[in-house]
Amino acid sequence: MPDPSFLVCLDLEGVLIPEIWIAFAERTGIAELRLTTRDIQDYDELMQHRLRILADNDLGLPQIQEVIGELTPLEGARRFLDELRARHSVIILSDTFYEFAAPLMQQLGWPTLFCHRLEVAPDGRIIDYHLRQPDQKRKAVLALRSLEFGVVAAGDSYNDTSMLEVAHAGILFRPPDNVIREFPQYPVTRSYEELLREILRATKNN
Repeated sequence: MPDPSFLVCLDLEGVLIPEIWIAFAERTGIAELRLTTRDIQDYDELMQHRLRILADNDLGLPQIQEVIGELTPLEGARRFLDELRARHSVIILSDTFYEFAAPLMQQLGWPTLFCHRLEVAPDGRIIDYHLRQPDQKRKAVLALRSLEFGVVAAGDSYNDTSMLEVAHAGILFRPPDNVIREFPQYPVTRSYEELLREILRATKNN
């Protein structure tokens, strides 16, 4: 049985699955859609930028879902997740959307996912997006801590650092150099073996 004293909170894109917007940018040839939370810290600014580009190019949810349907988790991600869940309960905290995530969650064995929702017109146009709540990753970790769980959090981008800050231990996984420079307090891991080892070390030392 997994150790009930600690929970592990993981980011999704860039940690377990490819960056969906980058994959869509490659399919459409629209370079501006390659921007992610690795590049822009303000999530609303990033999403409004994306929605404008989609509208300008007459693209919507069906075209994005078509690309998502061809994606697979990062190599080794399912094995890592299975090994981790044998030891600790895991919650995926992501700034993706339920309308995007289902095919990839199935391939990962349906882990628990907290994310956001899209507002979509009948013709498939994405009209708006609705956050579960602002800064949901940080607030989720704080809520879990209030229930007396120990929490280890891992992610790769700017939007993960607020949950890393309030977890008992925070870990970066394959982050870009700018995030490493700005957040030197977090250990950096480059492989799933390193990440699992660092998570298990953190649960023993906190």
